[in-house]
Amino acid sequence: MAVPDYQAFMYPFLQLLKDGGEHTLKEAYEYLADFFQLTADDRSEMIPSGNQLVYHNRIGWARTYLKKAGLINTVRRATFIINERGREVLADSGLSELTKEYLLRYKEFQEFINKKVPEEQALNFVQDQEDLSPQDQLEQSYKIIQQQIGEELLEKVKSCTPEFFERLVVDLLVSMGYGGSIQDAGKAIGRSGDEGIDGIIKEDVLGLDMIYVQAKRWEGVVGRPEIQKFAGSLEGQRARKGVFITTSDFTDGAKEYVNRIEKKIILINGTDLANYMFKYDIGVSKVTQYILKKVDLDYFEE
Repeated sequence: MAVPDYQAFMYPFLQLLKDGGEHTLKEAYEYLADFFQLTADDRSEMIPSGNQLVYHNRIGWARTYLKKAGLINTVRRATFIINERGREVLADSGLSELTKEYLLRYKEFQEFINKKVPEEQALNFVQDQEDLSPQDQLEQSYKIIQQQIGEELLEKVKSCTPEFFERLVVDLLVSMGYGGSIQDAGKAIGRSGDEGIDGIIKEDVLGLDMIYVQAKRWEGVVGRPEIQKFAGSLEGQRARKGVFITTSDFTDGAKEYVNRIEKKIILINGTDLANYMFKYDIGVSKVTQYILKKVDLDYFEE
């Protein structure tokens, strides 16, 4: 048989975890390939880029969707366990398959696909998806992939050492065009001893203006008092501009404060940090590339 789509893999994937034990992605590959009786040809089929097996790719997406819908939990890298919501799904005797339409009943999944819709509108949403043009579907799929990678990047950043966090921020700022060279920026920025870094970097290669940078690998949100303290530090550093980076988020009070003061302070939260890393190729590598083309009508002008 042909390799099923990712939706077909979701329910049996959940069944694999029904014993309550920990199971790896490798186990899922083997279990689901046997479950669907995939042939040797099916198991060796590659996606167009040639970088991954088709059934591995689709099982990977099934895993992602189950996780984003809150049906399974990640124990550690590529190892999963079913949770209470997942057990409730398996306990539904009238259910024998899972689809994206079904998962849209969960708020977490709605947020994951970046389309917040009420539960009663879920069916309409799925139908709307089917009406999208191929290019629109491609762009929406790209956004979902970007969001997934962003979340994974942020998890890795939060788990890295202070030394690695310092290097990451330096690499990112230099890739964005700040700090001069890696060596210059590395010398200008140092660890602050509180799970963060701070320092002054060049705004441009020539150093015509300077930017005060503070980055904190925090879990709790950053409030206005912390930003006020940062704004005060700009005076001591003779800087007019500042960038405050956190792996968490900022309170509304902190955001309102930077909009009212004279000095220019940019706030970068965890989501922004991951997005910038994705955009400037920090901590990510290119898997494949699709180039959209159109007919060049000028070429056919006689």
